[in-house]
Amino acid sequence: MIITRSPLRITLGGGGTDLPSYYDPHGGFLVAAAIDKYVYVTVMRPFVPGIFLKYSKLEHVDRIDDVQHRIIREALRALDFKTPQVEITALADIPAGTGLGSSGSFTTALLKALSAHRRRLLHPNELAELACDIEINRLGEPVGKQDQYIAAYGGVTGFTLHPDGTVDAQPVGMSMEALFNLEDNLLLFFTGFERSAGRILSDQKQRSEQQDAAMLRNLHDVKELGLRSRDALVKGDTAGFGALMGEQWEQKKRRSGGMSNPQIDEWYELARQSGALGGKLVGAGGGGFLLFYSEDHRRLRAAMARAGLEEVRFRFDFEGTKVLLA
Repeated sequence: MIITRSPLRITLGGGGTDLPSYYDPHGGFLVAAAIDKYVYVTVMRPFVPGIFLKYSKLEHVDRIDDVQHRIIREALRALDFKTPQVEITALADIPAGTGLGSSGSFTTALLKALSAHRRRLLHPNELAELACDIEINRLGEPVGKQDQYIAAYGGVTGFTLHPDGTVDAQPVGMSMEALFNLEDNLLLFFTGFERSAGRILSDQKQRSEQQDAAMLRNLHDVKELGLRSRDALVKGDTAGFGALMGEQWEQKKRRSGGMSNPQIDEWYELARQSGALGGKLVGAGGGGFLLFYSEDHRRLRAAMARAGLEEVRFRFDFEGTKVLLA
């Protein structure tokens, strides 16, 4: 049996510039952090022929073409499973549709497990690019490259996306003190709203491809905020980084009317009044998790608890997608 795990992520700056519709002509930049909440995939060879899948559904089919799970089907094709006799199970610490990049984490965990099953070693860059190829090129999903790359690499990492599609990954050069401050002062709260990122990202993709001036100006500003966020972290100015999160949230809301709603706006304002220097919704928007930077943890936690939001405590993950058992 092969067991792999792949971390979920929080975006720290520049999110949205990782879509091909933007970085193809303009180049992108973002900073993300992998966290210790995971997607797990197991792969084993059953005693009888066929493809056995266990996720939110159960599947038992004989041919790859009959697999209903689109990512699993394309992963089996990509890794050349011609006559499969395989059982795949997927589990996650956090449900999908909550803005933490679960789809990219699942894809990287799956590819890592299937590759280990075939005795093949994948470098993090190769793993991330194959995952991107499956989701973006083969399946045509309106997603970017952030989730797959931060899952594969882990850590607190900056990603430069070039117009030719290549991606440079560089750990953010923070001092240990700044890293611990960042980790301690980022607080994550579940809004209770689950959503699909597809509609919001499809709108961004379409408007970017049409050279919509407002959308492009917004994404240029977001890229600059990503660079400024990285620089603040490198300098150890974590409070300055926290304030930049608020600027990013304002830019994010301008991209689409579906980014927020009155209830989320109310919770955000409550957090600001309760010690948060800045914050934003993680992911494409519309629901999922609110992430805040605050040095007054007790007051913010008490306010969010009174409002009915559940906190998910986390630490950073520095291992990326890995094999736990082979």
